[in-house]
Amino acid sequence: MKIICIGRNYVNHIAELNNERPEAPVIFMKPDSAILPDKAPFVIPEFSNDIHHEIEVIVKINKMGKYIDTKFAHKYYDEIGLGIDFTARDIQNKLKEKGLPWEKAKAFDGSAVIGDFLPINHFNSVENITFELTNNGKTVQKGNTGHMLWKIDEIISYVSQYFTLKKGDIIFTGTPEGVAKVLPNDILEGFIEDKKLLRLHIK
Repeated sequence: MKIICIGRNYVNHIAELNNERPEAPVIFMKPDSAILPDKAPFVIPEFSNDIHHEIEVIVKINKMGKYIDTKFAHKYYDEIGLGIDFTARDIQNKLKEKGLPWEKAKAFDGSAVIGDFLPINHFNSVENITFELTNNGKTVQKGNTGHMLWKIDEIISYVSQYFTLKKGDIIFTGTPEGVAKVLPNDILEGFIEDKKLLRLHIK
């Protein structure tokens, strides 16, 4: 399986990091070694002093596809969940300054948290899903898929022009504003509407 991530997909998040609004989806990848084992805590790595949480709606691909038309993209997934894209912001900023790839900041071990999934029929529309992240019981990020620059089906279509999608692949669809540093003993919890789909202890 592969983990495909979309960056800069929410306007307010673009603004909070002083990034340029992209003309097309920004794609980066994480290896399967980035997946945090189920129920394991997230241990802040020694190489960064500024690890940020980024809550995201995630999609699990259910069959192989290539050059998928947007109008058929809904046939390639039947579950939606929540994930966290942990980012070493200090490292990312240095890499961005030099025009270098982001892997060291985005694809390190444990940087991809995959929570639980809900069936598509749980939602009235995948273009109106409210989700949030709390840290120690306080809401720190809140978003709605209706605010995405590129919707889920558009993302699947675009990504499939470059990469063959395979069953089990995970797509992280972007994070809303509110990203911030995590600290030891933080408890992160992620919700889609009224359903808690992930809980994570920071060490």
